[in-house]
Amino acid sequence: MSVQRIISPIDGSIVAERTTVSAIERDALIDRAATAQRTWRSTPLAERAAVCERAVQWFVEGADAIGAELTLQMGRPIAHTPFELTRGLQERARHLISIADEALADRPATPAQAGFTRFIRRDPVGVVLVVAPWNYPYLTAVNTIVPALLAGNSVILKHATQTLLCAERFAEAFAAAGLPDGVFQAVAATHDDIAQIIGDSRVGFVAFTGSVGAGHSIQRAARERFIGTGLELGGKDPAYVRADADVAFAAAETVDGAFFNAGQSCCGIERVYVHRAVYDEFIEGFVATTRGYVLGDPRDAATNIGPMVNAAAADFVRAQIADAIAAGARALVSEHDFAASSVMTPYLGPTVLVDVDHSMRVMTEESFGPVIGIVAVDDDDQAVALMNDSDYGLTASIWSADLDAALALGERIDTGTVYLNRCDYLDPALAWTGVKDTGFGASLSPLGFQSVTRPKSFHLRHP
Repeated sequence: MSVQRIISPIDGSIVAERTTVSAIERDALIDRAATAQRTWRSTPLAERAAVCERAVQWFVEGADAIGAELTLQMGRPIAHTPFELTRGLQERARHLISIADEALADRPATPAQAGFTRFIRRDPVGVVLVVAPWNYPYLTAVNTIVPALLAGNSVILKHATQTLLCAERFAEAFAAAGLPDGVFQAVAATHDDIAQIIGDSRVGFVAFTGSVGAGHSIQRAARERFIGTGLELGGKDPAYVRADADVAFAAAETVDGAFFNAGQSCCGIERVYVHRAVYDEFIEGFVATTRGYVLGDPRDAATNIGPMVNAAAADFVRAQIADAIAAGARALVSEHDFAASSVMTPYLGPTVLVDVDHSMRVMTEESFGPVIGIVAVDDDDQAVALMNDSDYGLTASIWSADLDAALALGERIDTGTVYLNRCDYLDPALAWTGVKDTGFGASLSPLGFQSVTRPKSFHLRHP
């Protein structure tokens, strides 16, 4: 057991602290989940869906207060945090609820055979462990929680220490919605506790969002058991602006894709490749838009970029920037252009780098902060080669007026999602997945139900 503290990046104050579970409490937690699941799985899907819908409504109605609490925990501006609930969580959860009947329906075997009933049913896996990150604590968690509950599983949620209170809010929402005791539980736990939970025979699936290193730890903990894992890990998502793009639109949108949430977005843009024919125009628009950001106290409604999650994360990005400049990069916008920036603190203003290449860490290593490198390219082939020159592959965006060209390019890019003329968005109707060191598995869409269920075949000869 240990004490976990939420240290606010705003001012270093302690927002809350919780004691992690003991071994006895951990075992009891899993036992409650396994016991409750046996009854929950037999609850009609319509009733399970109604509980999830009531929980969503609870979040929507309390979005302002919950958003303000989230701002204190991880530093996103209060002007933005409520929308994680009223837009993102609500959109994803309600879409998953709307497709549950179809996604979980029995699939008849074809062709039909006289004298037999044959079909495939999706059975719940049992207890689902969700290990969620701090950067979008509600959005990332809901991707698995809702389909898991709809499918008849119980859920144990462990949030990153930085956003422990978010797990408690999920528990409150489901309690208010009438979910039976034990079907959803939040837990404060150490890394060893999580390994022990994963190793328990009563747990049937693990969903994790976080770093590549932590993803390897999850895999090691699960390797002695035949259970599924869903991993969304690192990213270095690229954008490519073609010569036929709406340059002003592309510049404004990619700035938002790079710097929203202080650049701490799983699918945020971290590198941009621009056709030489429009490079100067794009740079001009990108720089002008970046200079319009207001860095400051995220509790101020005028602030649109707050501190990073902690000083160590900000200093990691500062080191990438310093290395790139030492190797010949130029900063067209730097943290020194923002009055609130302060070295050795989480407050780091957006940085725009040019004259960068793939010998620099800032172009190959995940930054997860407000820095972008922009490179001029000669043609589509060079852009694709550079976009694929990465250990990661979560999303890639193309900015162009040519739909056919974008489709052709998308076929060649190693990524989980291809965007045209948008970025940094999860469509709940599409599978959310990645390639290479970004991880594996899929959430959202009908495919998201597959990981939290297992197929069971029925082959019935008629009497």
